[in-house]
Amino acid sequence: MFELVLALASLLWLGHAVLRLLNGVHMLQLNSYRNERFMGWFKGHVKERLSLREWLPLLSFAALLFQAPVLGLILWTLLYAMLIWLRPRKQEKKKLVYTARVKRLLVTIGVLVAAALAVSLTFASAGDSLAPFILLFAVALLSDMVVLLANTMNLPVENRINRYYLNDAAQIVRQMKHLTVIGITGSYGKTSVKHFLNTLLSQVYEVLVTPESYNTPMGVTKTIRSMLRPTHRFFITEMGAKQTGDIRELCELVSPKIGILTAVGPQHLETFKTLENVQRTKFELGESLPPDGILFMNMDDENIASYRGNIAARKVSIGIHRQDVDYRAQNIQYTGKGAAFELVKPDGSVLACETSLLGEHNIYNLLLSMAVSLELGVPEEKLALLVKRIKPVKHRLELKKLSDKITILDDSFNSNPVGSKAALDVLAQMPGKRILITPGMIELGEQEYELNRKFGIHAAGACDYIILVGQKQTKPIQDGLREAGYPQERLYIARDLQDALRQMHLVAEQGSIVLLENDLPDNYNE
Repeated sequence: MFELVLALASLLWLGHAVLRLLNGVHMLQLNSYRNERFMGWFKGHVKERLSLREWLPLLSFAALLFQAPVLGLILWTLLYAMLIWLRPRKQEKKKLVYTARVKRLLVTIGVLVAAALAVSLTFASAGDSLAPFILLFAVALLSDMVVLLANTMNLPVENRINRYYLNDAAQIVRQMKHLTVIGITGSYGKTSVKHFLNTLLSQVYEVLVTPESYNTPMGVTKTIRSMLRPTHRFFITEMGAKQTGDIRELCELVSPKIGILTAVGPQHLETFKTLENVQRTKFELGESLPPDGILFMNMDDENIASYRGNIAARKVSIGIHRQDVDYRAQNIQYTGKGAAFELVKPDGSVLACETSLLGEHNIYNLLLSMAVSLELGVPEEKLALLVKRIKPVKHRLELKKLSDKITILDDSFNSNPVGSKAALDVLAQMPGKRILITPGMIELGEQEYELNRKFGIHAAGACDYIILVGQKQTKPIQDGLREAGYPQERLYIARDLQDALRQMHLVAEQGSIVLLENDLPDNYNE
């Protein structure tokens, strides 16, 4: 009887521990396997991860203290069964991907858990009835620290593996003498420019682009090793950064000859700390270009225009509001279905263009893509036609018909202060009932409250109904709406995205347009 209860108690404890450990690994993956970011997530969710219900198995210790091991085991078993049954069941937007790294991490975690079990059995065999359960309880309760420990133990191996792949990818690029690498960086607009430029260049040349948001050294390395072919003439690589030196590391990997700088703004300030660090990091691309290279810059961005670093490459500027640029958009006319504008080239000639893209920020993205294309030899007579064919990038101000009653303006990917304002401006031009659904903006450091508050003020003048996702996360937006005098009866605070969508269907009228502004990853769920 005792052995059966012991086996069942061990099994249910292990089941609960495994569920928590897998959730921790998932959060570690969403935080790019970086210990400091994982700890930041943990600190923000410590009340949830160490909630009162996780301490319930301590109740079984009372029976163990009074030398009633069978009763203690039964209580232990029932309490862990209850924890499994009552565990939070949140719908995951992006599930855990069982990559080779995750599998190695799970093996290390398995070794640590097995070691804890072995030590517990040693204590038990020595006649100690309490110590084994204290150790196992601690492993389950502090499962996130077990994940952190396993990741730390694996780092030397992971670094060696990564270095091998990085060196191999760099060698592949160096051997392709005819290949021109185009690097794109900026606080926002990188992915859009990448897709727009690919559409324009690929009509004339063989082009490879980094897929999705592969903008880290390992993402770019994977692209090179699996997709780059001798027939490719251009390799367009998106370059992301979370801290100083990240762009330089990517440049050392791919040796770009052409650089595109979209914008410099308050993104990822949790890791960058200051806007000056963001500016310096983004310009690592320009400073890495060779003297015969070209750097394309959006000079309407004051943080780009004010930079005074050492750039050996030729500089090509674009803009809308400045006159002293090489490529400029003028006579822009916006509609609910796109825009028309004229491209003024360096020689003063004008090219009439139409696009289905929405928002001024997309005109900037188009200008950069068109300037690069013209400099690289795309015929002018083809360019205007190709621009007309460009489609919005998924989840970046993408217009979708949800039903006869509702049209979705999907801007749910990685919201930022410039893009979110542009999205609200587009929404304000739309006919029908205008509804906003948003959890607000993140990773803005000390400016996060103020920028979200201003977003709330701006939203008050553009929206007929607002649905905010998350009570705590959206407090700055709530304050901004209150400051702007937005009616409380036209505001709804949703628990999660599913709750927000249910409310959307309740308040929508015929011809409603719904802006989905940002969709936070699972590690930001409240």
